[in-house]
Amino acid sequence: MDLETGAHRNHLKKESWRTVLTLAYQSLGVVYGDLSTSPLYVYKSTFAEDISHSETNEEIFGVLSFVFWTLTLVPLLKYVFIVLRADDNGEGGTFALYSLLCRHARVNALPNRQVADEDLSEYKKDSNLADTSCSKNPSFGSSLKSTLEKHRVLQRILLVLALIGTCMVIGDGVLTPALSVFSAVSGVELSLSKEHHKYVELPVSCAILVALFALQHYGTHRVGFLFAPVVLIWLLCISGIGIYNIVHWNPHVYKALSPYYMYNFLRKTQRGGWMSLGGILLCITGSEAMFADLGHFSQLSIKIAFTTLVYPSLILAYMGQAAYLSTHHVIESDYQIGFYVSVPDKIRWPVLVIAILAAVVGSQAIITGTFSIIKQCSSLGCFPKVKIVHTSSKVHGQIYIPEINWTLMLLCLAVTIGFRDTKRLGNASGLAVITVMLVTTCLMSLVIVLCWEKSVFLAIGFVFFFGTIEALYFSASLIKFLQGAWVPIALAFIFLLIMCVWHYGSLKKYEFDVQNKVSINWLLSLGPSLGIVRVRGIGLIHTELVTGIPAIFSHFVTNLPAFHQVLIFLCIKSVPVPHVGPEERFLIGHIGPREYRLYRCIVRYGYRDVHKDDTEFEKDLVCSIAEYIRAGSTEFNADMAKEEDDKMTVVGTCSTHVDGILLREDGKDEIETAAGTSEVREMKSPPAMQLKKRVRFIVPDSPQIDKAAREELQDLMEAREAGVAYILGNSYVRAKQGSSMLKKFVINYGYEFLRRNSRGPTHALSVPHASTLEVGMIYNV
Repeated sequence: MDLETGAHRNHLKKESWRTVLTLAYQSLGVVYGDLSTSPLYVYKSTFAEDISHSETNEEIFGVLSFVFWTLTLVPLLKYVFIVLRADDNGEGGTFALYSLLCRHARVNALPNRQVADEDLSEYKKDSNLADTSCSKNPSFGSSLKSTLEKHRVLQRILLVLALIGTCMVIGDGVLTPALSVFSAVSGVELSLSKEHHKYVELPVSCAILVALFALQHYGTHRVGFLFAPVVLIWLLCISGIGIYNIVHWNPHVYKALSPYYMYNFLRKTQRGGWMSLGGILLCITGSEAMFADLGHFSQLSIKIAFTTLVYPSLILAYMGQAAYLSTHHVIESDYQIGFYVSVPDKIRWPVLVIAILAAVVGSQAIITGTFSIIKQCSSLGCFPKVKIVHTSSKVHGQIYIPEINWTLMLLCLAVTIGFRDTKRLGNASGLAVITVMLVTTCLMSLVIVLCWEKSVFLAIGFVFFFGTIEALYFSASLIKFLQGAWVPIALAFIFLLIMCVWHYGSLKKYEFDVQNKVSINWLLSLGPSLGIVRVRGIGLIHTELVTGIPAIFSHFVTNLPAFHQVLIFLCIKSVPVPHVGPEERFLIGHIGPREYRLYRCIVRYGYRDVHKDDTEFEKDLVCSIAEYIRAGSTEFNADMAKEEDDKMTVVGTCSTHVDGILLREDGKDEIETAAGTSEVREMKSPPAMQLKKRVRFIVPDSPQIDKAAREELQDLMEAREAGVAYILGNSYVRAKQGSSMLKKFVINYGYEFLRRNSRGPTHALSVPHASTLEVGMIYNV
């Protein structure tokens, strides 16, 4: 028996390692495409103008030493060993860090948060690194937490810091494809004359970029299996070329790995050497992807891929280029300091093709990452609603946003045509990359204290060590403001302005809803019929409120005194966790007494969750309300009427109802049985004229349900057969009288412009237009 158990454990261990290694292989194409193509342009950008290429090797060895230690300290030490451990339930990126801080310090930017959200299984406050036995400073951590919770100014600063990092990621989504593709295509310069290569380089680069963005709507799942092999071949190619150059040209180049050469480089080149750090910085372009794409893989797989293949290949590639340049001091132009000059003539064309493919793969990864982070911003109320297309039902996170895609393409073509050289594109990309890293360092220091509950001195040491390195590179990039670094600043400013205006307008709109909501006492005074005619069907009233009755309801019934027999006040909200399980999706409660047939349903999604289409959503919603009725709810009393926060019950989707009610529509032949029950009973709706569909609830035999609940289920069934109508508020937001000129401009022009040109709630719900009714209201905020 012991032998069998041991064999089973070994089999499971082998399977788990097989899974990890498979993920590590797949991560090459998604995570490391951008980082692996950096040898194409690092030396070319570094030696462009800032430092002279002299007869000695001090500059070349100094640059190699900087590249080696930068790759070792930032991607390897900071990201692989520290930052990757700060995951948000498996998710990574700037918003994952911000989400962690939101939950631990209650600084959530979302206004409609509830205490019930903290009971979500992923809303856990203990991190995998939090250890109560470790030395920590609870007094400082608790005081920092209380300070953040008390001062809204600090909360806004934290949000703006996260948004700056996000905007720079979007800017990187514009600059990285341009830089990678242009650098890869620049290899044709060695095969063509100086007069001809400039007429080939730019058109070919633009054509590849247009094709890259035009194919986005097909998704990457059709060609995604090619991504990892392309990057793997590229890494083996550059490492092989690196080994050849080291052995053939300068076997002693390994001496340049000594930190002494960094000091000697700065001592000799002084200001020129400091400015050249902006080019050296490009060797870590794409490092943030290790953290941002963590949700697609695992910590261990990303670590294995980087430490065993990516890191050694990059070091060998840079050493090989340095070895070649150290014996070729006669340089006709800065073009011949690029990657391709160190490639042997016989394999230059095959390497050029592989380089272009690797650049396309790296660009694809950053574009997909840009789509993902904009979806997260939109979910957390910091970006206008956009059309999100899920290009794959199997691959998690594969999305396409048409508006963003074409905007990125136009901006990418603009910077490619405008700059036309690697140096200025590198200056622009470098500033975007290092800014994101600085934001990550700042947020990580707060995570260390608040989430991991470590000593404040550890956080200070983290900021001081990595912040000093990154600040050095940041200053070197910022000094090149006029040589291209202004582009990411301009792009980030525009996107930050859009995000702040949208967030401010949405917040003011929600505050207006809260201040003008109708009390439950007003509803109770109308009686069970609500003082209006109740017609067959379900009325879904979409609202942002989690408590109270929205003003659009009173506005509607005042002008049209008729409503559906079943009313559901529906709130679809995002919570600061990456995913909400289907068993915790719905919060359901009665509004008023049971005979009113009024329900509040709050649907909770994580910032990376996929929203279902309208048919599946309606079925889940009705089935969950039926299960809520069957399971029995707290009887309504007068005290509950006075409480604004109605009593809510967590109910899962249809697929999670074990021993619960199942929904059957359109008279399907197959009858689903409830698991664990020996008998089921069908509740059929009575025959009626011109029914749209036939609906049945399959009710478990046990436990028994009372007569009132049975009548309530019968009404819900009849209403479902009659159909569902969506009542949506179409708000026109205006700054109220007496507001400042700035507020009037932001609300009346900025927010209204974004609202009119963004997707409405009908698209977010995938609501059929024939079932939609919009109620117009003016919001004076």
